[in-house]
Amino acid sequence: MDKSMYDIVIVGMGPAGYTASIYASRYKLKNQVIGKLMGGLIGESHKVCNYPTEDEISGLELMMKMQQHAKNLGASELYEGIVDIQRRTDGTFCLTTEQGNKTYGRSVLLATGLKHRTLNVPGEQELRGRGVAYCATCDGFFYRNKTVAVIGGGDSALSAAVYLSEIAKKVYLIYRGEKLRGEPAWIDLLSGSEKVEILCNTNVTAIHGTNRVERIDLDQPYNGASSLNIDGIFIEIGAEPDRTLISSLGLETDSKGYVVVGPDQSTSLDGVYAAGDITTASNYFKQVITASSEGAIAAQSIFSYLSRQTGVRTSVETAKTIKVRV
Repeated sequence: MDKSMYDIVIVGMGPAGYTASIYASRYKLKNQVIGKLMGGLIGESHKVCNYPTEDEISGLELMMKMQQHAKNLGASELYEGIVDIQRRTDGTFCLTTEQGNKTYGRSVLLATGLKHRTLNVPGEQELRGRGVAYCATCDGFFYRNKTVAVIGGGDSALSAAVYLSEIAKKVYLIYRGEKLRGEPAWIDLLSGSEKVEILCNTNVTAIHGTNRVERIDLDQPYNGASSLNIDGIFIEIGAEPDRTLISSLGLETDSKGYVVVGPDQSTSLDGVYAAGDITTASNYFKQVITASSEGAIAAQSIFSYLSRQTGVRTSVETAKTIKVRV
């Protein structure tokens, strides 16, 4: 048995990836979870309040629980980014990391999640990390008693504004639409905060600062001015699939770049499955619980896929007879 060959290589360390690992281990599939950072985007979330059994938990804590569960069942982990996946002539896969290391699998599960969208306005890239941020939980601490802006009108923006209102002196929530579109519970929390001011029908057109963010330009005047003095800006306008591995594998996608999957989470390439926020499944409902569900389905489907392969056995001693006492 080739010890370097995994039954399933899971690319992505978010809810879909770790749930798939948990199920894969219970199916006795040798599995490896690979990613640059544990947790995915949910790991950056200040609060998760809709995951069963957890009235309120930070995204990072929830992901640490999933990770530990997977590790307890025997999952292998590799903290490196994958830059290339090639299907070999024997039907197995070779995955290459940014460091040039290689790992091999009889099947691959893409659970890479999404990446932050950007505003694409002048000053954004120049001041990234110097007042321009995409994670309130990660960087909010640095803005204690300061003035910040949060851009967006969905749940990620609203939860970021709630979190920052507990730290900052003033929070401007700026949204291009007529009204916020997040969960009513988040909107209620913001409406009751004296620190938060909501600016709708407004876009940020530029970000200015010498060494750090100092002000932003608006396309609608605020108190008679076209700019707003702030110390930091948190861009929470959603996320989109990272197409790098999707494109290199030639997987079928929809018009927005999401991987088209079947009911079993299979993709257009035999042996490659996808789960979580990068897929067209779950009615595009991007939640921890739907990502976990897809990860579980993918693991079961891969178990069935490997069982069907002629001459291919999983990495457990499948030749042994399982005796059941009745």
